[in-house]
Amino acid sequence: MAVLHNALDRFSLRDLLLIAVMAALGVALKPIIVPLAHLVSAPLLIPGGALAGGLYMMWLVVAMGLTQKRGTATLVGLVQALLVTVTGIVGSHGLMSLFSYTLPGVILDLLLLLIGHRVCCRYCTFIAGMAANIAGAVCVNLIFFRLPLIPLLLSLAVAAFSGGLGGLLAWELLQALKKYHIGFHGGAKQE
Repeated sequence: MAVLHNALDRFSLRDLLLIAVMAALGVALKPIIVPLAHLVSAPLLIPGGALAGGLYMMWLVVAMGLTQKRGTATLVGLVQALLVTVTGIVGSHGLMSLFSYTLPGVILDLLLLLIGHRVCCRYCTFIAGMAANIAGAVCVNLIFFRLPLIPLLLSLAVAAFSGGLGGLLAWELLQALKKYHIGFHGGAKQE
């Protein structure tokens, strides 16, 4: 418990509220987006989440862009996992939700750390969204689908494309929020 407390000390109340809001937006939109994605993905015999994932992984990217703090995406994923597990809403994988929702955030945070970016350009938002969605697709495949090689590769290609587009959408949303001074404040502390 002390480790969690120390990890959360880096985040202000504003940061934690933004993380909670981004997590809630991702969870709230999933039941709307996934059925629509199934219309396209079902004939291709790939999971709908691979296609739709870019639109709900984008909230991890947006949260990181707003807080500019390492670990943000992991916290968004963890909050999403707790929300779907506790409420039992669409998208819950039971206890495995802790894995399938949190790992994309961990991967996103690690990737940005490795490349030295913090959701600062289109390039990093594209690859951050792509990496998060691929991680989510791999998790769901390991837990449920266990697709044969060709459908798995198709699923991962769709996840990469969708995640990258979600990252670019996150970049555009962040630019609009910044233009209208929503979610940003002067002198945001960088770590």
